[in-house]
Amino acid sequence: MPPRIKVLIVDDSALVRQTLADIFAADPELEVVGTASDPFVAAKRMESVVPDVITLDVEMPRMDGITFLKKIMTQHPIPVVICSAVTEKGAEATFKALEYGAVEIITKPRLSTKQFLEESAIRICDAVKAAARARMKRVTEKLKVSPKLSADAMLPPPSSATRTVGATGKVVVVGASTGGTEALAALLMGMPANCPPIAIVQHMPEHFTNAFASRLNLSCAMYVKEAEDNDRMEPGKVLIAPGNMHMLLKRNGSNYFVELKDGPLVRRHRPSVDVLFRSAARYAGGNVVGAILTGMGDDGAAGMKEMFDVGAHTIAQDEATCVVFGMPQEAIKLGGVRKVLPLQGIAAEILRMCG
Repeated sequence: MPPRIKVLIVDDSALVRQTLADIFAADPELEVVGTASDPFVAAKRMESVVPDVITLDVEMPRMDGITFLKKIMTQHPIPVVICSAVTEKGAEATFKALEYGAVEIITKPRLSTKQFLEESAIRICDAVKAAARARMKRVTEKLKVSPKLSADAMLPPPSSATRTVGATGKVVVVGASTGGTEALAALLMGMPANCPPIAIVQHMPEHFTNAFASRLNLSCAMYVKEAEDNDRMEPGKVLIAPGNMHMLLKRNGSNYFVELKDGPLVRRHRPSVDVLFRSAARYAGGNVVGAILTGMGDDGAAGMKEMFDVGAHTIAQDEATCVVFGMPQEAIKLGGVRKVLPLQGIAAEILRMCG
């Protein structure tokens, strides 16, 4: 068995520290090596043991999480998972943290229903494991995961009849996870204002996706927004799946739109890339251009193979430019990828395939 991932919890709330510690203690792959109420206490803890991953609150007394993150990244880089409250201010600070080197986002666990806490625990543990893998150049052992639901939980698989469809124009679907916020920004900044319609699933907690879409909208030429139910797919528009909601591509005549649905975690995620990709294969077939970017796990791999099988053009980000070469690697292994490209070449390939 590989050694357990050592986690240091930094949060000014004793309840949050205890809840996170209990969640990590229940996972055999994780080990809590310390908790700290603020960065000064954390620094003292790190003198005796260096963690593999730090979970870090943003707003704390004496020193805020962003300042501590900067110090970590300039003095002794360690993978950091930001543990943030779901507020507009918290979302903005979280994206600054991602710019400064944090690799994942989780929302603070809330003691709600049993199902909510169980799903929250899955996401939190997966975020820490993803952060630990992002630190490594090459993954030698695959981490154990709990049983996962496939996209069957949301919609049936596509049929061969979807290979040729009569809709006009192409649509683009993209999936990403760990490292995806920066990768998506780079991809979209390589697109013109009149880019083809794009639907994106980025693994991210609810409420943060709206802030993420707003930031992209300010820096990119096209219109970027968090998707709403029945939003039309149109040239020059990019739709980001809301956190905690599955997003499906649908078709009405020659027009495409998105549908938002609640449902179980698929491939341990909601939104799930597999759900978006399967819906694209089912309703758009050969009119789809799909891209799978950096991220841990295998979400999107099966859906990409389904798109490939109905004639879609599929692209995977290469290992050299991925933060974690997990999702693209799994899609390649399944035989669902037509081209493997560095991040900086994917926008041009999408535009070429969309004419």
